[in-house]
Amino acid sequence: MTRPIRVLVAKPGLDGHDRGAKVVAAALRDAGMEVIYTGLHQTPEMIATAAVQEDVDVVGLSILSGAHMTLFPRVRDLLLDAGRDDILLTGGGIIPKEDMDSLQAQGVARLFGPGTSTQDLVDYIREWFASREQQGA
Repeated sequence: MTRPIRVLVAKPGLDGHDRGAKVVAAALRDAGMEVIYTGLHQTPEMIATAAVQEDVDVVGLSILSGAHMTLFPRVRDLLLDAGRDDILLTGGGIIPKEDMDSLQAQGVARLFGPGTSTQDLVDYIREWFASREQQGA
């Protein structure tokens, strides 16, 4: 049996609405993943540091503030600077399709909008993890 997938769920910036992040964290936990929820008002530096210290496989950002074009690339850059290009950076929130496309072109993984089934997110992370494990074997 493989080890549990470790996921860090974070709310970067000044956005104070975390109900969605908590729902996602609970769904991932219920799916058997180890989840670390960092809470509100996290800086990109705090998120990247926690991801490295906790040795996570996935970082999921929940962004409703409109700052996604700044926050996702900053977290990605910090993870790369720390030598952790193996961490999947995903997330969701209120993100226009064209911004999702731009972020994916910059190395951010699939992003999820409002109304997405939590099962879709669980399946996506499991498929990514299984593919990564096969490549490493």
